[in-house]
Amino acid sequence: MTAQLAEPAVAWRADPYTAALRTGRGPLYLRREDGWLLPLEVERWCGEPDAADVTVLDRCTGPVLDVGCGPGRLVAALAARGHRALGVDITPEAVDRTVRAGGSALCRSVFDPLPREGRWGTVLLIDGNIGIGGDPAALLRRATRLAAPDGSLLVEVAAEDVDERVEVHVDDGRGGRGAPFRWARLGARALCAGAAGAGWTRSLTWQSAGRAFVGLRR
Repeated sequence: MTAQLAEPAVAWRADPYTAALRTGRGPLYLRREDGWLLPLEVERWCGEPDAADVTVLDRCTGPVLDVGCGPGRLVAALAARGHRALGVDITPEAVDRTVRAGGSALCRSVFDPLPREGRWGTVLLIDGNIGIGGDPAALLRRATRLAAPDGSLLVEVAAEDVDERVEVHVDDGRGGRGAPFRWARLGARALCAGAAGAGWTRSLTWQSAGRAFVGLRR
């Protein structure tokens, strides 16, 4: 029998995730009901932008909205570069860390009303955040409404060719776990196949430090 799914805002505020952000350390995973684990790179998220992150930052133009900003390393780096940048995250601890790092962030879902809708030069879905809500098509359509008519969407995708919708929970590997919620994982092929229906076209793909990215344009 499938467990009742939590609202994402509740699931990501679960103690294992909040505790990991607070300390800046893992281990932390997304665990499927069949036991499969996806490691979450908490230390990288809480550190300075790495070489792969810099390839994303270099491709940002205009005001930037970072969806699922986490502890805010990209938002803070963009602000330091002179961009108008805003992070959005449903976890209060993530928003607090973003602000402490020198960035601006709102504790809000991407599907809630947001500032500057239709005027963001770049929308970011990094660190697997194309998975938010377990419905990539809905997220891509939402990004279309957020971006400016000439805006871009930069997405980090799975390095392998994958297209799955899964039920997961946050797990610290030590017995701590959050409530189940829906998530998705997409490789570049699956992302590009679904992007056109949401008003996006692929402009570039690239890899850096073992991570894979796709740039989309309106």
